[in-house]
Amino acid sequence: MASAEVTIYGAGIFGLSIAWACQQRGAQVCVIDPGGPGAGSSGGIVGALAPHVPENWNEKKAFQLDSLVMAQAFWDEVDTASGLSAGYARTGRVQPIPDDRSLERAHQRTAGAASLWQGQATWEVTQNPPGSITPASPTGWYIFDTLSARLHPRRACESLASALRARGGEVIPDGPTQGHIIHATGAAGLIELSKDRPRMIGNGVKGQAALLDFDAKTAPQLFVDGLHIVPHADGTTAIGSTSERDYTSPDSTDALLDVRIEDARTALPELRNAKVIERWAGLRPRSRSRAPMLGAHPLRAGEYIANGGFKIGFGMAPKVAQVMADLVLEGQDRIPDGFKPDANL
Repeated sequence: MASAEVTIYGAGIFGLSIAWACQQRGAQVCVIDPGGPGAGSSGGIVGALAPHVPENWNEKKAFQLDSLVMAQAFWDEVDTASGLSAGYARTGRVQPIPDDRSLERAHQRTAGAASLWQGQATWEVTQNPPGSITPASPTGWYIFDTLSARLHPRRACESLASALRARGGEVIPDGPTQGHIIHATGAAGLIELSKDRPRMIGNGVKGQAALLDFDAKTAPQLFVDGLHIVPHADGTTAIGSTSERDYTSPDSTDALLDVRIEDARTALPELRNAKVIERWAGLRPRSRSRAPMLGAHPLRAGEYIANGGFKIGFGMAPKVAQVMADLVLEGQDRIPDGFKPDANL
């Protein structure tokens, strides 16, 4: 394919991943972000890549399944090109089952996963989940799925940026606009889109998280009462996050994070004496539909948008990158209707 120019505004996970997919197809790419790679919510620390439950199947869940299955090859290629590590591993996820009703649903979802996940992963109800750390379960039962994965968001962005540069791409704070233009500007972009419109297109939802000095790098991630506990490859463990629509400061931590840290230590006593080595806060982009917003930009004729990866951006990124490269470089529209900007207007 002949070389094409692609300019992407925003060096978060969507912008960098789309740039990588375009570069892989022969395009010359430039990513522009004054804050640098992962300056927004993509520079966080949790990195729980977990699927939606295998029931009430829809295009969003099918898209996410494809993306989670694609992730191993995607991150292997990125890390090989960069010489760095995104910390990706498909280690699975353990969830304690709190009551009999939830246990019944969990068993039903085992059959759903067997059918809907097409043999690419399993959803198991067990009394003996794998891993070196296991929270207490009121019923004595757990869900363990093999589709969930983890990575370190900040390091994943660094690996992508380095891979792009290693193959001739640019990731710069400012520069001229050339060729195809894609806006992947996160919460700020959604807030700008919503100005002077009769209803909100999207906004930023604050999240707070913490990184603990606790080494369980080979263990599955845990999901306990809405709290993610994610062991990273570097020997740290992330916990998070809050979800705040109302806040005073978008990038400062407070007592709400203290509560989450205490929740994690209650759920997993092994964390009781683990030192908190980082506290993080940032705004995550949430579209009105809660799905990614992909396709033609609603306000800028001839340009494109990739935004709204609220809580699922890293898990969706490989597939988002693929369909956006299809659209921008080849004119092939494989974006689900529910992901198109019109779904939020």
